[in-house]
Amino acid sequence: MQTADIRQRWLTFFADRGHTVVPSASLVSEDPTLLFTVAGMVPFIPYMSGLVPAPFKRATSVQKCIRTLDIEEVGKTTRHGTFFQMNGNFSFGDYFKETAIEFAWELLTTSEADGGLGFEEKDLWVTVYEDDDEAIAFWKKTAGLPDYKIQRLGKDSNYWSTGQPGPAGPCSEIFYDRGPAYGKDGGPAADEDRYIEIWNLVFMQYLIGNVKSKYDFDVLGELPRKNIDTGMGLERVAFIKQGVENLYEIDQVRPVLDLAAALSGRRYGAVHDDDVRMRVVADHVRSALMLMSDGVTPSNEGRGYVLRRLLRRTVRSMRLLGVDRTTFPELFPASRDAMSAAYPEVEADYERISRTAYAEEEAFLRTLSGGTTILDLAVLKTRSEGASALAGDTAFQLHDTFGFPIDLTVEIAEEAGLTVDRAAFERLMTEQKQRAKADAKSKKLGANDLSAFAEFRAAGETVFTGYTELQTDSRVLGLIIDGTSVTTAVAGELVEVILAETSLYAESGGQEADSGTIVGDGFELEVLDVQKPVKGLISHRSRVSSGQVAVGDSARSVVDSEWRKGATQAHSGTHIVHAALREILGPTAHQSGSYNKAGYLRLDFTWSQPLSASTKSEIEEISNTAVRADFDVITREMAVDDAKKLGAMALFGEKYGDVVRMVEIGGPWSRELCGGTHVVHTSEIGLINLLGESSIGSTNRRVESLVGADAFREFATERAIVSQLTSSLKAPRDEITNRIADLVSNLKAAEKKIAAYEASALSSRVPGLLALATPIGGVTTVTASLGQLRSSDDLRTLVTSVRERLGSASSVVALAADVGGKPVVIVATNEQARSASLKAGALARVAASILGGGGGGKDDLAQGGGTDVAAIDNALAGIRSAVSAAGTAASGSN
Repeated sequence: MQTADIRQRWLTFFADRGHTVVPSASLVSEDPTLLFTVAGMVPFIPYMSGLVPAPFKRATSVQKCIRTLDIEEVGKTTRHGTFFQMNGNFSFGDYFKETAIEFAWELLTTSEADGGLGFEEKDLWVTVYEDDDEAIAFWKKTAGLPDYKIQRLGKDSNYWSTGQPGPAGPCSEIFYDRGPAYGKDGGPAADEDRYIEIWNLVFMQYLIGNVKSKYDFDVLGELPRKNIDTGMGLERVAFIKQGVENLYEIDQVRPVLDLAAALSGRRYGAVHDDDVRMRVVADHVRSALMLMSDGVTPSNEGRGYVLRRLLRRTVRSMRLLGVDRTTFPELFPASRDAMSAAYPEVEADYERISRTAYAEEEAFLRTLSGGTTILDLAVLKTRSEGASALAGDTAFQLHDTFGFPIDLTVEIAEEAGLTVDRAAFERLMTEQKQRAKADAKSKKLGANDLSAFAEFRAAGETVFTGYTELQTDSRVLGLIIDGTSVTTAVAGELVEVILAETSLYAESGGQEADSGTIVGDGFELEVLDVQKPVKGLISHRSRVSSGQVAVGDSARSVVDSEWRKGATQAHSGTHIVHAALREILGPTAHQSGSYNKAGYLRLDFTWSQPLSASTKSEIEEISNTAVRADFDVITREMAVDDAKKLGAMALFGEKYGDVVRMVEIGGPWSRELCGGTHVVHTSEIGLINLLGESSIGSTNRRVESLVGADAFREFATERAIVSQLTSSLKAPRDEITNRIADLVSNLKAAEKKIAAYEASALSSRVPGLLALATPIGGVTTVTASLGQLRSSDDLRTLVTSVRERLGSASSVVALAADVGGKPVVIVATNEQARSASLKAGALARVAASILGGGGGGKDDLAQGGGTDVAAIDNALAGIRSAVSAAGTAASGSN
């Protein structure tokens, strides 16, 4: 049974039983405490917690999920995959425990011919929470299971909660027995490798508080509306129904695994370590593909960092399989073909996805080369110090800063005859994870304040009137201070204000919140920010300027008209610049983020190369042509599918309902799904002034522009600068460019002459330095302090020149100077000296330790520095002592 078939059987089964089929949400979670959608129930949390009224009583979905907490276990077990799909059925105050059990048993045991999954009843076991006698009774009634096949387990495995105050409840899990070849008898309580969990039924029936841990809390009572949340692992059921050993061998994953084997010339199943690497490749390529299809791009933080890590681990795994060249142009198409039946968007967006993936692989291969250089220096330092293990903090820095995989660090270190201090590395990794968990927990705890908004959201959605009016009469539904609902707020207090209707725009879609006021009889509030703390509810963070505001008061929201005008100019300008980019660069230049406020816009887009000056000029020209064309800016509400048929573009990571708002500029030239505020005609924008373009990652660029009056003011400033230049250079405007070019050329020529003079002056110092040569322990040694020099490059030139003139006899040259107020020492050794264990890097570190700094480099040439210029003579003396000691040691050994 193919994975797509299992998926469809699930959706059909529950749709036939009154469930609304909810499309998978994006992998980019709307929950601010989560980077990704990590479970099938995540999109439904606002409904289950009561923050938002559920729009349906029953729902079902197959949700895309990403989890990377156990990324190191990928490939080693049958169960760990970073991307997975979770089949779920949900009830919001409708059916409960008995019906959920009946649905599960029916779908599992109904024959394949009749639309079920065709499991044999004899192969199924269940677990329940130890005190849940009710669930046991329903299992016996529905499935006729004997007592020994219903196992009672504790809170650690069969009780669900978030670890925070709120809904919780017991759960019941269904397991499939793979048979005695996979482990011992005794059911799930005895062996979870043999008995594989395939379905978890969560009975959300209690409200908990006084939470000390996930398993230590007080049950405050039963929920007034009990919920059902179930999850079936699609990949787990697929590998059982397809008769394969693990989730890496199912039809959606195996093609990439087989290709990795073919590219490496190694056979899957022959060597365990190779098998793990092939599974990692298959898993990570699919996960990366799905993340990029939802708009995530590689970066060094947040979601982008997770994606980058997946891609880099893939490269590393292929390297460990013996493949050093690029492989993504072969691996990713295989994953696309395997996933496109279930997710057509991966094929539709593949040009953009592949551009990002291929560029990232090429960049990382270059990083590997650079990282190898850094690692080589660390290896040399370790060996010169006589140590046998590379420091754990060095390995951690390579991993954390440069993205250098620890396995690769270990591999290269072993080739150099060293080990890696894994204990120290793992300690640093653990500390990092603990910091991340603590940060996530603090964010999650902050989210508890949202409970204060639940009662107001239950009364209905806030009506936004700002598309058509700047002032709206309404009433105060609620006031919240420091997370607590209050009845009044007085002058000077900061308060969250909930209105029934508002004309003030809440920050979203990249557009900054409106500026304005809320006024009423006897009070005035300055609006500092406008947000949507929960879906459908608008909250105004305000300072009471005067008077007292109370719940129930009549109030008027007033938008700052100049601010709104600038914001609409910027937001419409963003759409225009986006359309201009795509016209010039093609459809793969897709918006990946934006920010706009009055007078300013910023647009991030997927692209891996800098834009030329002519391209930037062309973008600006096309954008302003659209402004001058006075296009109508048309907004229409329609079904999301109809909008997509018209070519409307959606922003990755945004969640859209069944009905969407489409903003159209110039007909099909620009059609985007957008909830922001816009001008009515493009001529209202006035002017778009492209400030610049820059990189924000290997596959993302950013353009910034001023619009409207701010754009005019910028041009006026530039005109003033040009006027000043014409006056200073005494040249007409059209000759300024040539005049400046001439000045720059003359300056470079003068600098070249000065450099030649300085080089000659440096060369003239060589004979005098050679005269200082002194034999120390059989080594010709030149040490000298040269006073002030312009640069360390000059010092290096002198050092190498003196070394070359000393001939082949064992020699060491160490010169120091004051460069910009800092002491610098450079050491050079020849081959004879190095054979006597006199290494430039070690000598430079001796000097640097006296100068109060650090140093290092290669064995033949190295540099040290510090902060104490007065210590230069002592540093040179230290080098002479080190040379003497080496000479003495050499004589003793002879």
